[in-house]
Amino acid sequence: MAEITKKPVGIMETVLRDAHQSLIATRMPTEIMLPIVEKMDKVGYHAVECWGGATFDASLRFLKEDPWERLRKLRDGFKNTKLQMLFRGQNILGYRPYADDVVDAFVEKSIANGIDIIRIFDCLNDLRNLQEAVNATNEIKKREGRGHAQIALSYTLGDAYTLEYWADMAKKIEEMGADSICIKDMAGLLLPYRAAELIKAMKEQTKLPIQLHTHYTSGVASMTYLKAVEAGVDVIDCAISPFALGTSQPATEVMVETFKGTPYDTGYDQNLLAEIADYFAPYRDECIKSGLMNTKVLGVNIKTLLYQVPGGMLSNMVSQLKEQKAENRYRDVLEEIPRVRKDCGEPPLVTPSSQIVGTQAIF
Repeated sequence: MAEITKKPVGIMETVLRDAHQSLIATRMPTEIMLPIVEKMDKVGYHAVECWGGATFDASLRFLKEDPWERLRKLRDGFKNTKLQMLFRGQNILGYRPYADDVVDAFVEKSIANGIDIIRIFDCLNDLRNLQEAVNATNEIKKREGRGHAQIALSYTLGDAYTLEYWADMAKKIEEMGADSICIKDMAGLLLPYRAAELIKAMKEQTKLPIQLHTHYTSGVASMTYLKAVEAGVDVIDCAISPFALGTSQPATEVMVETFKGTPYDTGYDQNLLAEIADYFAPYRDECIKSGLMNTKVLGVNIKTLLYQVPGGMLSNMVSQLKEQKAENRYRDVLEEIPRVRKDCGEPPLVTPSSQIVGTQAIF
């Protein structure tokens, strides 16, 4: 009997960044994160996403925290685990383009303060807006031996977005000098069998590792991960169960159990994951009780496939409508979004294009 080749799938944990960005509008304070870091560090995650995206803005604007101090404290706690951030290409962590020297400096300071992997994306998948950040990361890697540039493609639906489009993009990304590729399915649009086709098509064009990021909004994410892993994806993004599902990611523990005893077995300790989940569970209850976690972002909405609205955008939109005492218009706004997106030329809905389209839909 032939020996089965083992290919353990890596898991990036999102609870410290995208999970709470998607469920509680990025409001998790540093003081909630720090006590559990030591246990999280023992799991053996591929990486922990803990910075970038909306965390920088939310830390300053709403939590009155220093985001750099958060990063340094997390770096001190994670002795054995790589830390990952989300970087908006030429927009850095803002909402407009910045000069190349500012991009270079921000990349340098991010790595100096503790980031290992920089996931770089552009809301229009314009690779020109990613090149400077990749170059800056590679320069530091050449000089200091650290820093990993991952380019994320914002997955979306539309006539232009064929398998050939994505495969060609994968080839170009390798030519740019990136270390890995992420398929960033920010709205939960990628269906299971389509995911298998997509991974295979991209793997034919590149030798770079491929990571898959999705959201549970449409209810298919766990199945999408299963088919993607079978097709050869290297890493999947998951969230510990109290901050999983809904507009967040599939639960870490569920995916670990799914692949147990298979060639893709992660080898993670479920007892340790249970302790981490037990830590976050009371905070989740507190968020629901206070209204910070709105039940609208917890369910499954198959109409996401029509709306194409990313998880982080949904939680923020609910929060903004609540402030304006217009929660009853939630469905109306969702139905308006595809019309506005079509008028704009069908861009992927991810920061800042999601904010532009979403704001116009509300108006």
